[in-house]
Formats: sequence, C-alpha cells, structure tokens
Amino acid sequence: MPGEDDENGAVTEREARTKLGRRAQRVDSQPRLLTVARIARGLLPGDSRLGGDPLSSSGDEPSSVLARRLAALGEERPSVARELGLGALQVWQALSEAQGRGRGPVEVTILFTDLVDFSKWALDAGDDAVLALLREVAHATEPPIEDRGGRVVKRLGDGIMAAFPEPDDAVHAAHAACAEVARVDLGGYRPQLRAGLHSGRPRKVGGDYVGVDVNIAARVAEGAKGGEVLVSQAARDHLDETGFRVRRRRRFRGKGTPQDLEVYAVEPAESGP
Repeated sequence: MPGEDDENGAVTEREARTKLGRRAQRVDSQPRLLTVARIARGLLPGDSRLGGDPLSSSGDEPSSVLARRLAALGEERPSVARELGLGALQVWQALSEAQGRGRGPVEVTILFTDLVDFSKWALDAGDDAVLALLREVAHATEPPIEDRGGRVVKRLGDGIMAAFPEPDDAVHAAHAACAEVARVDLGGYRPQLRAGLHSGRPRKVGGDYVGVDVNIAARVAEGAKGGEVLVSQAARDHLDETGFRVRRRRRFRGKGTPQDLEVYAVEPAESGP
C-alpha cells in the first residue's frame, strides 16, 4: 500500500541520516585528524591559543563570542570541526589586526578612571548605596567615551579601562566624564573622578589589552587628583596641544613604571588660563 511504502521510505531515510551522523562523529574525533588540525593552527597567522584560555576569547566582539561558543563544544569531546572553526577565526582576527584594528603595530591610547577615596566611603555607605552610585557613575562616564570614539574594554568596580585610536579624543572624553561625575549627588555624597592615559602598542588578546603600556596607564591614573586628567609623555607627544593646556607634574612616582616617566596634567584650552 502507498501509506506503508511512504512510512518505510521515511524510516529508511532516518536510518541513513543516523548512520551518516555517526560516521561524521567518528571522523570528527579521529586522533590523527585532530593532531593535523592542531598542528595547522600552530602554523596559521594569529593567536593559535584562541579559544584555549579565557583571555584569548574575552570581550564582546562577534569573533570572540563565536570563539567562546566553539570552545564550549570541545568541553565534552575533542572535535576536528571545532579546531577548523577556531583556525578560521584565528586567521580572520590576524587579518583584521593587520589592517589596523588589533595589536602590536597599532598605536592606541589606554584610559583608566576611578573614584577618589571610593573604598573609604563604601565601607560606611552600605551595598545599596554603593550599587546606586556605581550605576550613576557608569551613566556619567560611558557615554562621553563612546561619543569620542572610545571603547570600554572592561569595568573595574568604581572605574573603567577604555581604548581610543587618538589621545585627543581620550583627553576630551576623560574631562567630560569627570565633569559629569562631579554633578552626581547621592544623599549629599559628591564623588570625584580621576583619570590617566598613556599611548603605546599594547598586545590585544581577545577583547582585552595587556602589557607594560596598560600598566603605565593604570599607574598614571592612580597619580591623579579628583577631577584631574594626567597623561604620559608618550600620550602628550601625540596631542594637538593647541587645544589643551599642559602642565608637568614634577613629583610623580608610579610603582612599576619607568623611572624616567614624565607625566602632565592636561586641561582643555577653553577652560581658561
């Protein structure tokens, strides 16, 4: 009967798909193919550890998100398809970085901000007040960064780390953020934001930056006072100083920074003499 033939045909097709799936699964986990795929990844340009550790695939960029999902597939069993997929992402990231969007040869300006004496205030304020303040500070600091072409790399409690293509934009964003935070009033508490930035060529890993240049930027920020924006000599060298007033900080000492590091306080020129 036609109905029985259709049913038998459907069963046969399902069985064929099942057999094909099992065969593909066996091929996907063959040790020899896995070894070849991993060796190939080591020879390809880019970060061959992409997906192999949390740092290599951190961040919210599409390639990083996809890398994390592919890496999760390999938690249950080794997979040739997973290695090939990560290899393709690895090459794509390398090509993107070579075009000026990545690490090494690309000059970026790293900005750090935090609140002056925040920890001392937080001890007495309580968790609810701390959370309310951090939300207001985030609303005050992040829009100026994005408006000036910066990207928030990560949030660090009462501060942030951001990256900019140009130091001028980073300085303007830092001053705008300091001004916005100065308007925040939480039950009579008026927080003060400080900022520091440094220009260099830090290594980009996933969505994050690491290296000496990042450390210098963080230490420069620690040396700032409330409402102050400090820049390193490297950042100053790339500033259009016609738009800023620059004053050298003669007594700057930063742990883990070069002994000859020079730091400057920078203000927009329109702020007055």
